[in-house]
Amino acid sequence: MVQDILQIVISLIIGLVIGFFISRHFMQKYLKKNPPINEEMIKALMMQMGRKPSQKQINQMMKSMEKYQ
Repeated sequence: MVQDILQIVISLIIGLVIGFFISRHFMQKYLKKNPPINEEMIKALMMQMGRKPSQKQINQMMKSMEKYQ
């Protein structure tokens, strides 16, 4: 009886540890493939649209992006 409960608890702990490392690996892989937006990307995007952005405009865009993350 006690051994069964101990086996279940140990299995859950092992599963959680393995799950953590697998999900960590996939998140790192995803972030390499799709990096988060930074100031340089915003500046390049605005330049492509034909605007010369000021630092104030870039900061405003960064703040608005952080709201939705």
